[in-house]
Amino acid sequence: MPKYLIQSRYTPEGAKGLLAEGGTARRAVVDAVVTGLGGTVESVYFAFGGDDLITIVDLPDEASMAAVSLTVTSSGAITTRTTPLLTAAQLDEATRKKVDFRAPQAG
Repeated sequence: MPKYLIQSRYTPEGAKGLLAEGGTARRAVVDAVVTGLGGTVESVYFAFGGDDLITIVDLPDEASMAAVSLTVTSSGAITTRTTPLLTAAQLDEATRKKVDFRAPQAG
């Protein structure tokens, strides 16, 4: 099952909601969203600095991840950046694939 790193930042309105509901309640929402699509939540961390929330999830496919991203960001309460994560074995598989590519010539 594909694994994703989701880095999120609350908007001012989203931060107000977080203050009102608390972290545990928001974690429960993350769990419900991901399990509702047949996935699992590996970890959820609240942070400060560039990101407010770091989440690692497994979802059945890219369409499921896109659905989560579209739904969550359309709320206006949070912005997200999603990175697909690969295992070492998946990277090994990628290195064995032949790719026809020619770099541009420096002029």
